[in-house]
Amino acid sequence: MPFIQTASGKLHYVLEAAPGNEDAPVLVLSNSLGTTLDMWLPQLPALLEHFRVLRYDTRGHGLSEVMPGPYTIAQLGGDVLALLDALQIQRAHFCGLSMGGMTGMWLGIHAPERIDRLALCNTSAAIGLPEVWNARISKVRQEGVASIIDTVLDRWFTPDFLAHAPAQVERVRRMLASMSVEGYVANCAAVRDMDQRTALSKIVAPTLVIAGRHDKSTPPEHGELIARAIQGAQYVALNAAHLSNWEVAQAFTQNVLAFMLSKESAHG
Repeated sequence: MPFIQTASGKLHYVLEAAPGNEDAPVLVLSNSLGTTLDMWLPQLPALLEHFRVLRYDTRGHGLSEVMPGPYTIAQLGGDVLALLDALQIQRAHFCGLSMGGMTGMWLGIHAPERIDRLALCNTSAAIGLPEVWNARISKVRQEGVASIIDTVLDRWFTPDFLAHAPAQVERVRRMLASMSVEGYVANCAAVRDMDQRTALSKIVAPTLVIAGRHDKSTPPEHGELIARAIQGAQYVALNAAHLSNWEVAQAFTQNVLAFMLSKESAHG
């Protein structure tokens, strides 16, 4: 399995290309809090037709090392830069959902020379009150990640999807269940302590913002704020809750593909 050793610890990644696409542009996919690089499986077949796809487990998730916490969004962004450096990728497109989108914002603000096009999905530039995050951290420390899974799934999916897509929901449940307590709470701290609202206007990469109309975790108004702050950003609201790339996988993939393949600049 491919790993890179960063200054902080080991990151697990998968870099894939379809036959004949070995020189295609790279698209980095960044997972949400509590999932793994497998959260992008619904998108993979379509994306591999056009890109070399680089997925990775955010530190503390999946097979990546559970480095000592708490983490910061700057550290999560630095991990992506370390991964790109190790793989000798100078520039890439980036698509992140929820915490992955927060990492994408940080990259767009602090490493604009590395990012071509940016998709920020079901995400927020500042999310939740510290006491809400502290309560979640405390609960997970005391009772384990299993204690919050049902609550998380109720926020991530609409009741209709929970009722009618049990196989997909179960796959996401298994990702959450595999989380280490230390990895989860360290990443919670990164999300809790983040506020990128005043820096969003520094993003110059062409940007797509995707929101879910029924998203309780990062409501549409959070996406609208991001889109307003980034010059030329496109905004799309999908008929989904938080994990829109699972709930309306086809619509999500089509929007990301159309944006990533378009030739328009951010300002025109």
